[in-house]
Amino acid sequence: MRTPVTIIGAGLGGLTLARVLHVHGIPSTVYEAEPSPAARTQGGMLDIHDYNGQLAVEAAGLMDEFRGLVLEGRQAMRILNPDGTVLFEKADDGTGGRPEVQRAELRRILLESLPAGTVRWGRKAGGARALGDGRHEVIFADGATVTTSLLVGADGAWSRVRPLLSTATPEYTGASFVETYLFDADTRHPAAAKAVGGGSLMAPAQDKEIHAHRESGDTLHTYVVLTKPLDWFAAIDFTDAAAAAARIAREFDGWAPELTALITDGDTPPVLRPHYALPIEHRWDRVPGVTLVGDAAHLAAPNGEGANLAMYDGAELGKALAAHPGDVEAALAEYEQAMFIRSVEAATDDAHIREHLFGDDVPDGLIEMFTEHHS
Repeated sequence: MRTPVTIIGAGLGGLTLARVLHVHGIPSTVYEAEPSPAARTQGGMLDIHDYNGQLAVEAAGLMDEFRGLVLEGRQAMRILNPDGTVLFEKADDGTGGRPEVQRAELRRILLESLPAGTVRWGRKAGGARALGDGRHEVIFADGATVTTSLLVGADGAWSRVRPLLSTATPEYTGASFVETYLFDADTRHPAAAKAVGGGSLMAPAQDKEIHAHRESGDTLHTYVVLTKPLDWFAAIDFTDAAAAAARIAREFDGWAPELTALITDGDTPPVLRPHYALPIEHRWDRVPGVTLVGDAAHLAAPNGEGANLAMYDGAELGKALAAHPGDVEAALAEYEQAMFIRSVEAATDDAHIREHLFGDDVPDGLIEMFTEHHS
C-alpha cells in the first residue's frame, strides 16, 4: 500500500496536494486549525497564472470547475498618478494568462473534490518531533497526537512543521498592507469605482501605494501599501476604525479624493497585514519523511505568486510521490530540488518588481515594466 500522507494546513497548497494525491489513488489526511470551512473570510481575488497555478489546477483535474469561477473582465488594469490622471491602461480582452477568481471559491472547489473526512477541522498543530526512521509525531493544541511516516507542512508563514527542517523564521520586510472594502461601489462610491475601473488600479509613489481590485458583487477591495516600521503601525489604534483610516489616509494628503476615498470610505474596519518573508535562498538538507509546501517553504512579500506557487508545489509534490510509489525519499528529493530553484526565481523577480513599485523612478519604471510585459 502506498504511504498515507499527513498534511498540516488546509490552504490552497495543502488542498491541491491532497487532491492530486487522491487523483493518483494515494490517501491523505489534512489537519486544519480552523473549526470549519467558513470559519473566516478567505481573502480577496487571486490571479491564477497559466505557467504555475493553472498547471496545478490541471493536475488536480479541476479545470472545468476553475473556468466556472473566473470573473470576466478583471484582468483589466490601470496605473494612476496621485492626482488621479490615468498614466497606463490595459483592457481585459480575454487573452491574458492570469484570470481572476475569488480565493474562497477556489478553496471551495478543492474541498468539494476530496473524499469526505479528508480534512479534519479544529486540529491546530502546536509542534512536531522526529521519532526516527523518517517517522514524525504531530502534537496538537488540545494535546492529541498523530504519528506519520510522511509529513507535509502546508501551514503557512508560522509553520509548526518547518523547525523539523530549518531554523529560519520570517522577518518583517519593512512594508505592510492596510486593507479596506467598499461595497455596492458603483452606486455608493461612484468616484472611487470609476477610478478603479473594471479590474485593478495601482497608484504608486515612493514608499507607498494605493492598490485596489474590483471583486465580485460590485465590491472594491483596497490594499494600501506603506513602507513603515512596525512601531509606526503599533501607534495606530485599529480598534477605532474611523481614526485608523484617517491616520492612514494622512499619508496620502494631496492625493485625488477618489483615491483617498478608497481608504476613508471603507465599509469595513481597516485591517493591518504586515509583510514577512523568509530568506530568498531558504533551503534545507533532506530530512527523511518530511517536507514543506507554499509559504511554509518560501514565504515572500505579497507579489501575486504566493498562492500560485503553493498550488504548484502541492501538485508537483503529489505528482512526484505518484511517480515514485516505492521510494518516498526519491520523490521528496526530486520535489525539493525543483522547488528551491523556482522559489528563488520568483523571489528575485519580486525584488525587481518592488524596485519599480517603491524606487526613485515611480511611476515611470512601473509603467515601463507593464508596457514591456504587455507588448
